[in-house]
Amino acid sequence: MPQSAPQSAYDFTNTWHQKNQALWTRLLERHTVVQALEVGSYEGQSACFLIDTLTHRGPLELHCLDSWQGGLEHIKTGKDMSAVERRCRRNLQLAVGAAKHRVQVIIHKQPSDLGLAGLLAAQGLGYFDFVYVDGSHQAPDVLCDAVLAFRLLRVGGLLVFDDYLWSEHAPADTDLLRCPKLALDAFTNIYRRKLQVLPVSGNQLYARKLSD
Repeated sequence: MPQSAPQSAYDFTNTWHQKNQALWTRLLERHTVVQALEVGSYEGQSACFLIDTLTHRGPLELHCLDSWQGGLEHIKTGKDMSAVERRCRRNLQLAVGAAKHRVQVIIHKQPSDLGLAGLLAAQGLGYFDFVYVDGSHQAPDVLCDAVLAFRLLRVGGLLVFDDYLWSEHAPADTDLLRCPKLALDAFTNIYRRKLQVLPVSGNQLYARKLSD
């Protein structure tokens, strides 16, 4: 049987996801994940990890939603998002080719609000077992992504948000409307009777859906 693609085969220009992989492995061991969704794929590092990890158990349907237009932080630095997208697609191809069981990757190249609304219309409520949100850092966008992601997640499923404590500038200069935390605090407070926020420290926020 084929093995997971070696990490050295992938073309990643950062190590953002590596620090979370041990925790993700433990959480995923406790949950059945057959349908997964990520909002914000960038170079595909988290998507490849999901493929490598979950297809050792069985088949996987993975939806990757990204516009590859970049956020304000990418635009300001002149990041070549076309190159980022090409790396993502190549990395995903490697992961799929080495998967132990069948994997279907569906790429949605569009803004997250349109993509999530389209998935909600096409797949219906509670379709996904696992949703990872790592898209825009702007508070209004994050809140929209969170609410739609919640609707798409099944009861008992895992919802993970990246960059909970991210800020574009030094803390003294931070514009709260351009950070995820304000939106995620509002979301978890409003949905507090429908979510169990997991007691995990770090820059990601983890929650399990308790009810619709």
